[in-house]
Amino acid sequence: MASTFVGCAAPVRPPTLPGVDRTESPRCRGWLAATGTTVVLAVLSTLTVLGRADAIWPTGTLAVDAGVVLLSCALVPVVLRWPVPGALAMAALATISPAGTPGATFAVLRVAALRPLPMAVGIGAVGIVAHAAQGLLRPVPDLPYAWLVVIVVAAHAALVAWGALARQRSAVREERVRRAEEEQAERVAAARGHERALIAREMHDVLAHRLSLVATAAGALEYRPDAAPQQVARAAGIVRAGAHQALEELREVIGVLRADTDGDAPPQPTLSQLPLLVDESRDAGVDVHLDDRTRDHAPETLARTAYRVVQEGLTNARRHAPGLPVRVVLDGAPGDGLRVEVRNPVPLAAPASDQRGTGLVGLRERAASLGGRLEHGETREGDFCLAAHLPWPT
Repeated sequence: MASTFVGCAAPVRPPTLPGVDRTESPRCRGWLAATGTTVVLAVLSTLTVLGRADAIWPTGTLAVDAGVVLLSCALVPVVLRWPVPGALAMAALATISPAGTPGATFAVLRVAALRPLPMAVGIGAVGIVAHAAQGLLRPVPDLPYAWLVVIVVAAHAALVAWGALARQRSAVREERVRRAEEEQAERVAAARGHERALIAREMHDVLAHRLSLVATAAGALEYRPDAAPQQVARAAGIVRAGAHQALEELREVIGVLRADTDGDAPPQPTLSQLPLLVDESRDAGVDVHLDDRTRDHAPETLARTAYRVVQEGLTNARRHAPGLPVRVVLDGAPGDGLRVEVRNPVPLAAPASDQRGTGLVGLRERAASLGGRLEHGETREGDFCLAAHLPWPT
């Protein structure tokens, strides 16, 4: 009864697909609601007329009742589309004939379910007046008029209360749906922001590593002006290539942070790219020894985290212990876990640096998300060691 009447005709129709029932569209559901309501009201109005056949005493009253039945059926689409005008028209019909009572009561219920309570109370009062007038024009045999008014008032009060309750429940459902949609949108936005932050962190680590290579090569040019031309050209080539790659990676970071829509993240390196990472450090003049004892290919997430640990360790070694050798050890197997260790001697005089170790904070969070742990600090042998212990599922 609460469906809004909408015509089935439309300028554009969706294509008919096999197995799809066109009657399930909103337009046709509106037609079905109007048709069903019309049939029910026609039957009820007819039964009302037949039930009052003993009270039909004026000449031509049967014709009036039949006309009211037809008009009530014709007004059903109006009540469905415009409840208040339709209810007033139904009340006018109920004034002159009992055949209009089913349509008038349906209209009151419709208004109460769709319109604010004061308007519904007003329409209910109009219905009470209409039926009170009907009781004067067409009195019910063996029923005192006072009792008729009491029944009419009670019935309309029940209709208004029923419709108001239905409207309140509908409003509650709509509010729940709205809140659910808002919460879903907030979760999606939060997930998108979290993912964007992770991508930016990945690119930040890559950029920091690249710039440290550039700084190392540039430092070699600064402190060895008497180097052979081949060495100078090699260091200058490293600076040029590193600066170009750093600019490209910086553009990717800025693009990720500015993006408002979902996009594909750039591919992240894993342990398969570890030899290339070591070769880049060696080209920059760092003595790196790689000892890979792993006995199987690690899963992508684990391999990506291990790569980041080595990358951060090499970056910190170039920054805080320039010119000193670095040893990288990877050991582990499925079920035994993976240990990643980057070790370098602690210099006698640590170079000045304004870095605060934010990369290590990110690595600690990354290791914890996998169920592992990250450790760093000086050892008894006088080395600085960055070690990650990560679970390796079987």
